[in-house]
Amino acid sequence: MFTETDLELFAQKGIAPEQVEEQLQRFATGFPYLKIYDVARTGHGITTLTPEQEQAAIERWHAYLAQGGEVCKFVPASGAASRMFKALFEFVDSAETAPAAGSPIEQLINNIHKFAFYPDLNKVCKELYNADVDALLADGRYKDIVAAIIQPQGLNYGALPKGLLKFHSYAAGNRTPVEEQLVEGAQTAANSTSTVNLHFTVSTAHRRLFEAKLAEVIPGIEKERGVKFNVTLSEQKPSTDTVAANPDGTPFMEDGHMLFRPGGHGALIQNLNDIEQAVVFIKNIDNVVPDSCRQPTIKYKEILAGYLMELHDKVEKYLRDLGKGDYTRGYLQDMLRFLQTKLGIHDRKVDGMTDTQLAVYIHGKLSRPLRVCGMVRNEGEPGGGPFIAYNPDGSASPQILESTQIDPANAEYTQMLKGATHFNPVDLVCYIKDIHGQKYNLPSYVDPDTGFISSKSSHGKELRAMELPGLWNGAMSDWNTAFVEVPVDTFNPVKTVNDLLRPAHQQ
Repeated sequence: MFTETDLELFAQKGIAPEQVEEQLQRFATGFPYLKIYDVARTGHGITTLTPEQEQAAIERWHAYLAQGGEVCKFVPASGAASRMFKALFEFVDSAETAPAAGSPIEQLINNIHKFAFYPDLNKVCKELYNADVDALLADGRYKDIVAAIIQPQGLNYGALPKGLLKFHSYAAGNRTPVEEQLVEGAQTAANSTSTVNLHFTVSTAHRRLFEAKLAEVIPGIEKERGVKFNVTLSEQKPSTDTVAANPDGTPFMEDGHMLFRPGGHGALIQNLNDIEQAVVFIKNIDNVVPDSCRQPTIKYKEILAGYLMELHDKVEKYLRDLGKGDYTRGYLQDMLRFLQTKLGIHDRKVDGMTDTQLAVYIHGKLSRPLRVCGMVRNEGEPGGGPFIAYNPDGSASPQILESTQIDPANAEYTQMLKGATHFNPVDLVCYIKDIHGQKYNLPSYVDPDTGFISSKSSHGKELRAMELPGLWNGAMSDWNTAFVEVPVDTFNPVKTVNDLLRPAHQQ
């Protein structure tokens, strides 16, 4: 089926021909919708901690760090900021010379002085037009101002990664999300030697820009915060690319070669698998706030991490006792209650099991990577949501689902989706080693049936693209999972440029 040229390309990427065959077959079959047990909600899949429980969790986290516990902050940062500026591109490309009333462009122009990138914009406008922003505004040259933000001859914000844009204003110098992530890491993830391990996933095209920014800002933040940073970067591996297809399912060809595309953020499970530390925080690059608004973030980062350690303490005790055969029927029932009430696992198979069968079953369920995911009240923000979904083995467990994974023809499921009380802000903390200190092989816990197929184009030609199971969706499907409610003020993403005008980004 494949030519020598195809096979050479596969070898360069580290992709087996069988993988490509499976992907092409998937275009024909599609990905199945998930079978849902129930929507997660407070008291049923989502835990709300009392103030006393929150304090206990914070103390457990501090104890873990003081005892030499290892931790890393993992930040997906490879995406370009082009979607942030979609309205700006449309305005520049249009025949309009002034923004429409009530439009995103009008909001941008009316508040232009409030953006942290304003000083840079003012400077570049002087260079490009021999006039500052205020002079351009007075002359009605709105399109020139907008073009200076996004186009290469200006700030080039339309092509830069989101992590390197100026987000927040400070007297000592305005900060990018990369800098805010460093400061947040210093406040939540410094170990007993005051070292902060931080890992960014970046695109190949932007790696040097990240390296330059980090070299510029790390010394000052280390001095200010009294920490030492150990920052590493990685890129999505070529072996995680997925083949593109024509609308009829045949391989999409470009310049005589089969076209491959990045496999989406689910490909980052391979990057996460390379992290050496046992505990890993995961948070998107754009969900940052300035120093004055960070206290809730710090508090709940510590709560989630401490709750993770409390769960892990139980898991470790149970596994060690099971390994020694040190259990009674009553003790096994205690373990089963832990699985059900703390990890949200429901499985009718356990009802008729003998003690030995139950011990083997519980051992298997506990011997998996563990994650605690913050969940915020649903206030209309985009994002996946917390559900309890069925697994291939017939059990049901907490899963983060996207709407595309839910059958729109199933009235019961769509009603669950409409009635969901919480959504996923991507605020995770994970334990990725077993009780013997050995790393789990994270790709072994991916559900391959939870990917996505979408319509795209390349050079004007329609194609079908495949994304691997999402990092916090199918890529972590077979993990032990706990959902914990966190306040909405810990979630401050920047999806459009005008989100930077929200109060949490303006203080």
